[in-house]
Amino acid sequence: MRKVDLVDSVASVAFAPTAIAAAYLGILAAAARGLRRSPSDASVRFVIVVPSHNEELSIAATVRDLTEIDYPPDSFRVLVVADNSTDATALEAERAGAEVLVRNDGSRRGKGYALEHAFNYLLSDSTRPVDAIVVVDADTTVSKNLLRAFAGRLAAGESVLQASYQVANSEATWRTSLMSVAFACMHDVRSVGRERLGLSTGLRGNGMCFSVQAAKLVPHRAASLVEDVEHGLDLAAANIRVAFVHDAWVKAEMPEQAEQAASQRQRWEMGRSKLRRERIVGLTRTAIIKRDLMSADLAADLAIPPLATLALAVGASSAAASAISVVSGRFSRTAVVSLVGIVGLTGHVATGWRVSGTGIAGARALLQVPKYILWKMGLAIGAGTATQRRGHDEKLLGNATSSAEEWIRTTRNAEVSTPMKDRIDV
Repeated sequence: MRKVDLVDSVASVAFAPTAIAAAYLGILAAAARGLRRSPSDASVRFVIVVPSHNEELSIAATVRDLTEIDYPPDSFRVLVVADNSTDATALEAERAGAEVLVRNDGSRRGKGYALEHAFNYLLSDSTRPVDAIVVVDADTTVSKNLLRAFAGRLAAGESVLQASYQVANSEATWRTSLMSVAFACMHDVRSVGRERLGLSTGLRGNGMCFSVQAAKLVPHRAASLVEDVEHGLDLAAANIRVAFVHDAWVKAEMPEQAEQAASQRQRWEMGRSKLRRERIVGLTRTAIIKRDLMSADLAADLAIPPLATLALAVGASSAAASAISVVSGRFSRTAVVSLVGIVGLTGHVATGWRVSGTGIAGARALLQVPKYILWKMGLAIGAGTATQRRGHDEKLLGNATSSAEEWIRTTRNAEVSTPMKDRIDV
């Protein structure tokens, strides 16, 4: 065997996982069409829980938006959890018309603990019956049909629901436009595809709905950096799928600048990485032993890297394929693998761009992908160094408990000074 053939064989095997991941996303994109409109209903009694930590500047606007939902006023209420807040979050929420649950626990801090506290409180209150619990973040606006769409799906037999989670400030900068396309890929394209295939769409942390029966059967105990993904896996272990409500939405502002986005992105990816190490083997085992397609899909979802990382891998496979084909003088096996990756990833991103509605702004933002990838590579290097340093410090202090799962509030765009907002950083 010639050396070039050996290199071709090794490269094709090495890049096969990349092609498989991209092809899988392409399949979900191809399936992402044709959902019927959700049925509307108004017979379900809801409590909308808003977990919050030091959100005095945004909480009132969120509460007012929620109280204006198109639903019978006597059939829903808003409960704000002021979790370990040191500002006027509780007071502002109460002034805006919400019920407030104040929680102070210095040893258990974070959104997951706040939700656990709220769920336990609501499920133990027999004086005010509730049929379902909705979770909305403290910096969010929602579609007016949110509760009617949820009620219709619950009445049709679903028990856990996820609304479309979108970017509110998609036109602010190229970064938020790119995030809007990414959200559309992750939260809409994949979710609609999974809904069409009868799989679990998973939870996105914002715009979630749980029937009381599901909340009792699978208590909220997730407290990791990605507590939403973790709880979705817990539900799947109990054979409860998360259904996607495509025609109701929640929108939140995404960070406009690199300084704001860096810590948020690192937390998300560190959390998914940790969950991947802890859960993917069990999910894969369940998928094989029980021939469970839902577990197989959830394992695949954990295994697939972020789109920027996948794009980098597809680009590397294309470069390798081009070099091998030039040297060998033929269309190599690596080129076939690369082509599968290109088609799958392109189809997925193109569908996400179309669904996002960002138009020219989104197309221009996609041209910034190389710049974004370089930024993320810098974050990955920094995160690795920070993790090593944190582990060293904890060993010196004799403290095995990391603070990574506590509330780490992302600076809101309105809180950033004008000069910083006008910058475009890598």
